[in-house]
Amino acid sequence: MIDKSRPDPDALLAAVKRDEEKETHGKLKIFFGMSAGVGKTFAMLQAAHELKERGINVVVGYVETHGRTETKELLEGLSVLPRLKIKYRGVELEEMDLDAILKLNPEYVMVDELAHTNVEGARHRKRYQDVLELLEHGIHVYTTLNVQHVESWLIP
Repeated sequence: MIDKSRPDPDALLAAVKRDEEKETHGKLKIFFGMSAGVGKTFAMLQAAHELKERGINVVVGYVETHGRTETKELLEGLSVLPRLKIKYRGVELEEMDLDAILKLNPEYVMVDELAHTNVEGARHRKRYQDVLELLEHGIHVYTTLNVQHVESWLIP
């Protein structure tokens, strides 16, 4: 006779696996805006400072200040990782250093411009693929995205 008051062992195992997956995969927070200059990066960096004030290990993996003084000032006091330099057609370009972030294994990383196309020679073609790899390694990612980039992904 089956005791119906006992939990189903298969259901318990599935619940444990779901909980473990949540613990091993990072979470993604997207600062979404209408266009450049609306304050996505600014808000993301403010959130980074709030995390740091709570004693959380946070680094800046890649931020584009676009010369905005207020945004540059928000980088002060944060750990900003050096960019990876990649030569492309005789020009040295800078990209996010994915391997450096993975090696540091911070709790949180700030990654600007989710829709960015990486230069040829980077591990992934698109920055969102870099972000997916960070999340798979259990690193939480804060990133930014403009609405027109979502449209370009949806409509080829």
